[in-house]
Amino acid sequence: MSKSIRIHETGGPEVMKFEDVEIGDPGPGQVKLRHRAIGLNFIDVYFRNGLYKQPLPFTPGNEGAGDVIAVGEGVTDFKTGDRVAYCSAIGSYCEERLINTGTLVRLPDTVSYETGAAMMLKGLTAQYLLRQTYKVQPGDTILMHAAAGGVGQILCQWAKALGATVIGTVGSRDKIALAKDAGCDFVIDYAKEDFVARVGEITGGEKCAVVYDGVGQATFPASLDCLRPLGMFVSFGSASGPIKAFDINLLTQKGSLFCTRPTLFTYASDRERLDTMASDLFGVLASGKVSIPINQTFALKDAVAAHKALEGRQTTGTTILVP
Repeated sequence: MSKSIRIHETGGPEVMKFEDVEIGDPGPGQVKLRHRAIGLNFIDVYFRNGLYKQPLPFTPGNEGAGDVIAVGEGVTDFKTGDRVAYCSAIGSYCEERLINTGTLVRLPDTVSYETGAAMMLKGLTAQYLLRQTYKVQPGDTILMHAAAGGVGQILCQWAKALGATVIGTVGSRDKIALAKDAGCDFVIDYAKEDFVARVGEITGGEKCAVVYDGVGQATFPASLDCLRPLGMFVSFGSASGPIKAFDINLLTQKGSLFCTRPTLFTYASDRERLDTMASDLFGVLASGKVSIPINQTFALKDAVAAHKALEGRQTTGTTILVP
């Protein structure tokens, strides 16, 4: 038996129940994993409230770190006792689980379980956004919405290390210092300032090469007005609600813009690419250019409280759950 958070119907945080679940033995290509730490991410909310569909009942969560405690038939790339971390595999809100090895990466001895659980989804998201979706170059000016958030703090540090000028937005004054500490050259409180006008002032009218937007409805379509001609709008989340259907001719009118809605699940679906992405992430972490702030820790049994804090914008940086 494993203590797990289970969702039998979609809805608010209160639909998550702390229950005993029978795990069984790993099958072919699987290992049994004992969690040491579990990542909390806004995508967990989308699964919980039904925005992202999942057969009921299910265990939420997409990220964790721990130890391999059993291996299934045909597994040769991992063994009992290996320290591992993963993301993009729903079902992490539990003490123990079965998981396919295709989603696992070995956790370096220099990286704690807590950091491993905190950084996989957010760190690999920052990796694909910066190094693949739009490859940030020295001298680029970029705009990162929610710069004080989990992805935001990692991405801003990394972008600064790549030589970019980083403009970040935050939703309240108390998050300005966090965004500056994460490497932002300029921080805009979009609750009190017109971020489009400020971006124009900061860039002398040149605007940005790319806008990374995990906020969604509240910052669209204004984000498009922050882009230079041929710039790229990258929508990778919907913290304020999903972007509604829009006239694609807007992209023509605002400078022949590019627009994309990528997901980590697509980028990390290939074993070779996942290993390359993880190596890149571990490397920049080891260099000291990027650190992973874990600002909140909740017990697994208190997942309801953790979700309430996350949705209430009461968290900063990264939050983890501990079994």
